[in-house]
Amino acid sequence: MSEESKQIHLQMIQGVVNRLAGNSFLLKGWSVTLVAGLFSLAAKDTSPTFVYIAYFPCLRFWVLDGYFLSQERQFRELYNEVRLLDPNSIDYSMEPSKSEKSLVSAVFSKTMIAFHGGVLCAVIIAMLTMVFR
Repeated sequence: MSEESKQIHLQMIQGVVNRLAGNSFLLKGWSVTLVAGLFSLAAKDTSPTFVYIAYFPCLRFWVLDGYFLSQERQFRELYNEVRLLDPNSIDYSMEPSKSEKSLVSAVFSKTMIAFHGGVLCAVIIAMLTMVFR
């Protein structure tokens, strides 16, 4: 095997990392869009039901975004492992290493808490505003 094939393998891994990061970005956009849409329906109909429904996409997108982040982290670990290997000892696997705490640590990472926690706080504030009107 050559150094060139090692570079191609690293590019394949980097492509997966890029797609996962893109998915994470899209999830954040969809999360805000759906929650804002449910807020507008709640305000239009003056019904707090739509605010309660906003909890589901908010929490669901948080966990799904955490999953993509944990996968991204695992593929970054795979990238680091492969880049240090001799080209003759690479098996060209795209299977990332598994970590027991990776999903939980990703869901509760600082960036996830800052973004999705902020969206959740907005849902809670909207709910309290609608209920105690």
